[in-house]
Amino acid sequence: MRLSSSFRYAIYAVFTVLVLTGIGWLVADWQKEVSADEIWQQVIAYLLMVHGGTAMLTLLLLGALVPLHVLRGWRGGKNRISGSVMVTFNTVLIVTAFGLYYLGSEGLRPWMSWTHIVAGFSLAAWFPFHIYRGRRKLR
Repeated sequence: MRLSSSFRYAIYAVFTVLVLTGIGWLVADWQKEVSADEIWQQVIAYLLMVHGGTAMLTLLLLGALVPLHVLRGWRGGKNRISGSVMVTFNTVLIVTAFGLYYLGSEGLRPWMSWTHIVAGFSLAAWFPFHIYRGRRKLR
């Protein structure tokens, strides 16, 4: 299920920004604990703004991806396992992001945060594999 170049590059761009801002947040959060500099708190705030804004754009692209790519691929029996893993990781990321933003429970917050981080890195690792498998099957 090949996507148009502009749509494909838009998806690549938003996922790249999400991964880079996620990594940047982790580094800044670690630095905040190590250093007493106030700058890290500001860096964290900016990274979260960019990450959250990009996530909203990603939700729009994922919504468009469902009928254009996911459903067509499923009906065609193409890359089902790899695609299902992609959908699962994205679902976990959406649910945990919602929980981090809207739920104030201090007991759930660390669990949601680590689940979000693990799912984000897992998606970042799985995404190239999903693309590779799909392109290999097209040949």
